[in-house]
Amino acid sequence: MQNATKRRLRRDMFQSCTHRVNHAKAVSSGRLWRYASFLAVLSIILPVQDMYAQDADVPKYEFRAAWIATVYRLDWPPVLESAQKDGMIRLLDYLQNAGINAVFFQVRSFGDAMYESSYEPWSNLLTGAQGRAPNYDPLQFTIEEAHRRGMELHAWINPYRVRHTRLTNVAGNHVTVTHPEWTYKAGEHTYLDPGKEDVRDYVSAIVMDIVRRYDVDGIHFDDYFYPYPPDHVTASNNSPDRETFQQESRGFTNILDWRRDNVNLLIEQIADSLRTFNSDLKFGISPFGIWKNGVPRGIIGLDAHNVIFADATAWIKAKTIDYLVPQLYWPFGGNQDYARLARWWSAQINDRHLYIGHALYRTGNPFSATEVFNQVVFNRSQADISGSVFFRASHLYPHRSAGFAERMRKGLYKYPALPPIMDWKDGQKPPAPLNLTAKQDGGAVLLTWEAPSDASERYAVYRVSSDSKPNAVLAAQDPRNLIALTGETRFKDINIPNLNEGSQWYFVQSVSNNSVESETMNVVASPIRVARQADPVQEPLSIAAYPTVFEKYVQIDYSLHAASPVTLQVFDVIGRNVATLLEGQFRQPGQYTLSLSSSEHSLPSGVYWIVLSTSHQRIAQKVIRTR
Repeated sequence: MQNATKRRLRRDMFQSCTHRVNHAKAVSSGRLWRYASFLAVLSIILPVQDMYAQDADVPKYEFRAAWIATVYRLDWPPVLESAQKDGMIRLLDYLQNAGINAVFFQVRSFGDAMYESSYEPWSNLLTGAQGRAPNYDPLQFTIEEAHRRGMELHAWINPYRVRHTRLTNVAGNHVTVTHPEWTYKAGEHTYLDPGKEDVRDYVSAIVMDIVRRYDVDGIHFDDYFYPYPPDHVTASNNSPDRETFQQESRGFTNILDWRRDNVNLLIEQIADSLRTFNSDLKFGISPFGIWKNGVPRGIIGLDAHNVIFADATAWIKAKTIDYLVPQLYWPFGGNQDYARLARWWSAQINDRHLYIGHALYRTGNPFSATEVFNQVVFNRSQADISGSVFFRASHLYPHRSAGFAERMRKGLYKYPALPPIMDWKDGQKPPAPLNLTAKQDGGAVLLTWEAPSDASERYAVYRVSSDSKPNAVLAAQDPRNLIALTGETRFKDINIPNLNEGSQWYFVQSVSNNSVESETMNVVASPIRVARQADPVQEPLSIAAYPTVFEKYVQIDYSLHAASPVTLQVFDVIGRNVATLLEGQFRQPGQYTLSLSSSEHSLPSGVYWIVLSTSHQRIAQKVIRTR
């Protein structure tokens, strides 16, 4: 599997939040003389590893997505058409700049449509009245804009929820009007009855209508199946689906098992239909983050299995879904501990992809500014977690999440990434792009190429620093050479390194729907000569930790300005080595990130020194662990 072995990714240091302590300053303190002497005997140099070994720290394949919620106008602009288009362009531009490579666009939230449908009315979010057509097709528009930016677009639908009491006027072709016998009320909502075969056929028809007429990359369901508390249905004799159970029980005697099977049947039916129509289409679901109360041990919360009748493990075992995005909307620690839940889901995934849903909207209240960032770092330490999805898209704006997106762009998402390859889907290479050229455009390089006869929708753009023409096959293995994903046949590189003419090379590869890349037809040199500037005076080695006073996790940033074996260790105040995070691993010049977990290394409260050693230098950073 792609991404089967992951390690934490480096990121740029936060200058405003970190504190740098070099070795000279450390040993100047009389309290640390004995500590420095102890460290002196620990210096070792291990053999240099393969030249691409360090690139495992930078994932080339990682799912980085955001939910674009239209319900209640959460991420959707006002009624004016111009505002809707401009707002979507602005949002997608920002998501692209933040490193996002896929979006879940909500196109059906209450039995309506954000696209032209022969089954359901236009959403009232478009013109203010349900059923009134806008002057454009929002789904088609958003697909085109997402693909232009090299992003996947998954059409996000809610399968059963069809009306809220706040929606006072519905169109004549709304399902509550045309088929009221398919529905039941629970609190302020009206739902389609999952137990009815006609309902399953209806929802499947809606899904297939979307994929037949629109160039979506996948279909996505959220977590609303049977109603949530306090309006959830029970096994009582007056439950709203009791009559359906009696008429369409399919041999079940337990209504709870029957409800779970109702959902499973819908998922299976849609999966079979999608694969028959186009096996490249992806199908995923984002269930509630707790499968069962008490699973894993110590977890307390809503029981999705027995309350909303969503058995995500059944979909995994049957392999009816391609990916799962459990909504782990809680912090580290407590009765809904993020790490414990993430590990549990990772152990269930059964050769399908697992992406984690993050509650970015909770940043500031109750989350700290670094909670979700730390969760993404944690994900990268788990072999079977292949990415992250953020709820919701507009919370990636700086004022919504304390600068989270900017922090990601400079660090964890500094380099673009392709969505992970799904091994069970088509692995054939697409045809390569043709006739790549590079021209000077002011201080930038403008790349243009031609689409192959079997036109690709996405391209990966690479730039390589080399004194001679690089081997594209080897160069594509280094994720740091990937500079852009795009759906266009042109790209302007405005971030050219400050190197001499001929030292920058470009090549472009087509990318299939399954992230398989084509061969490279040609490699071209940069046409721009940039005078080499004198290198600024820099410390050859630096380290910083954030936060310096911590309870569970510390992010450790370090930078190298020369290639070297690197050892990273943690010592207590009396010089005992309590953790070794790196031991003689060879690193190229650059900036890197690791994470120190107090629980993983059984660190009690106290003062610790994080020590970074290379071939020629050793520096330290002080941190304090509290409870």
